[in-house]
Amino acid sequence: MLNLDNEYLSDEHRQFREQLRRFVARDVVPRAAEWEAAGMLPRELYQQMGDLGFLGLAIPSDFGGTELDARGTVVFGEEIGRSSFGGFAASISDHADMAAPVIVRAGTEDQKRRFLPDIASGRRVLGFAVTEPGGGSDLTRMKTTATRQGEHWILNGQKTFITNALSADVFITIARTDPQAKGGNGFSIFVIEKGGQGFTTGKKFDKTGWCASDMSELFFDNFAVPAENMLGEEGKGFYMLMQGLERERMSMCAQCVGMMERALVITLEHVKTRSAYGRTLWDLQAIRHELAGYATELSAAKLLLYHAATKKDRGESVRLETSMMKSQIPQMLKRMADACVQMHGASGYMRGTEIERIFRDARPYSLGGGAAAVMLDEVAKLL
Repeated sequence: MLNLDNEYLSDEHRQFREQLRRFVARDVVPRAAEWEAAGMLPRELYQQMGDLGFLGLAIPSDFGGTELDARGTVVFGEEIGRSSFGGFAASISDHADMAAPVIVRAGTEDQKRRFLPDIASGRRVLGFAVTEPGGGSDLTRMKTTATRQGEHWILNGQKTFITNALSADVFITIARTDPQAKGGNGFSIFVIEKGGQGFTTGKKFDKTGWCASDMSELFFDNFAVPAENMLGEEGKGFYMLMQGLERERMSMCAQCVGMMERALVITLEHVKTRSAYGRTLWDLQAIRHELAGYATELSAAKLLLYHAATKKDRGESVRLETSMMKSQIPQMLKRMADACVQMHGASGYMRGTEIERIFRDARPYSLGGGAAAVMLDEVAKLL
């Protein structure tokens, strides 16, 4: 696989990668199986990562963050994806690289002071509550409402498939504040704090993969949110969310790239040592060519990812590039993971093996952040 660090990354990016890679190897991989069994990440992990500066990627230093750019997002995503524990990667990226940037972009100085330091330090866990039962990729179908009553907004509705639903203390959510508005108009974003009358969570979902990431529903029944907790301009919440999709898709694709790199490493180790017909599996041309093809595809995916991040850091739009990569890279991960399980034989399908976990955890990446088919339609519109 291509190593693009020297061509695209600064010394700061490379140092960040080395620090995060050491942390993941030392403090995540040996413990993550326990977190999968528990169905959620421990609170102390967030605080530990916060103390090391890993949770403040998007947060300015004035509020306790490390304020890394889009290439920093790519490095972060790759390294947590390389852990091969998709649930760990999903929960941590949801906190640090998907929900937190909304407050950074749209929050007032007071809102940033109230929320960002605790998010960057890991003292409070953050969730991103957008998806609803009646609408996934099509966010304009959201039915949760917020009605102004004095100094509060009263929320009614339901969110589902929410990562960190049970562990988060604070959520970024969106609701319709103008029932007469059409399309993406009339939605507003709120920072809501867990607890209080009218806020409840459902049971934890029993997922096929991403087992270390808790996921559930949120229910709002006349739940009062202080008016001061609205983010940005009333009625413009949908468009504010759209501004973050480029970063979100880069983050998810970077996780896929890290996971694919790990899958190839362990599969290469296996086929080069596994005896078959008096030789190793690596000696079979069909095996060698298939893995060479995946290594080439992965390198091309990395080039697109790093190109998009570099372009984003120049202040340019990467809507086309991120839509392209989100339509293809998660699909590539699924194909590669399936092929790697095949090369491991029956052992690759056993619970507890790393390649089996990658195979399970690969599937959700083509769903979240815009389904593959929706992304292809987005690409078509931009051609």
